[in-house]
Amino acid sequence: MYGNSTDYTVQATGYDKERDSIARGEIRTIEYPSATVGNNRKARVYTPPGYSAAEKYSVLYLLHGIGGDENEWYSHGKPQIILDNLYADQSIKPMIVVLPNGRAMRNDRAEGDIFAPDKVQAFETFESDLLQDLIPYIEANYSVLTGRNNRAIAGLSMGGGQSLNIGLNNLDRFAWIGAFSPAPNTKLPELLLPKPDIAAEQLSLLWLSCGDKDRLKDISDRTHAYLSQHSVPHIWVEEDGDHDWPVWKNGLYQFSRLIF
Repeated sequence: MYGNSTDYTVQATGYDKERDSIARGEIRTIEYPSATVGNNRKARVYTPPGYSAAEKYSVLYLLHGIGGDENEWYSHGKPQIILDNLYADQSIKPMIVVLPNGRAMRNDRAEGDIFAPDKVQAFETFESDLLQDLIPYIEANYSVLTGRNNRAIAGLSMGGGQSLNIGLNNLDRFAWIGAFSPAPNTKLPELLLPKPDIAAEQLSLLWLSCGDKDRLKDISDRTHAYLSQHSVPHIWVEEDGDHDWPVWKNGLYQFSRLIF
């Protein structure tokens, strides 16, 4: 899985274009009670073509950036198209994809000063909301597998940092972790992985990707360097691009083909 047989730096083409005459999944908005925040919160949930309560599915939690919410991936990244195409090509394992709002506060809209301290803090608070509120809701309301090997977390920018921070801090919950252009909220590598040898044994996949023109690339560089220094298996992809959607969509496309 961590070999060099596949060149992930070459962006695929056509994977994000809607096709005719293929089976389609469904993406809908749900509300779940959050004891962490103290109100109901929204998320989007993608169920694959042919979703059936008679089967059990793995779950990918897919996180947005600092300027987004539960609609950002849906509006700009079109994950439902990417995933539908992968199912049509038989290139993906059956999974549910949950698109939460990673800004865990009562007014969680991306409005006003999105860099205000309380809004930045809300991205940290999301760890509790995810683990204690959202995941239990999904597991109670969808036909899903509940072991760590059936749970993945990934995200772009701020959500990429969250995915590393939350995923690596909860390896008993997540075996598959992906970060696309992680932002400065990403913890220092020594804090992310204080025991890299243990993490190396527990991880099924750690994916890290970034555009070569991204002004935040130093975050990915330092993380990759630490992982390499401590022999933590991971896929590192430095591709042609900036801090933008082509990089993030390619990250989702590649990562989702490898998990579960």
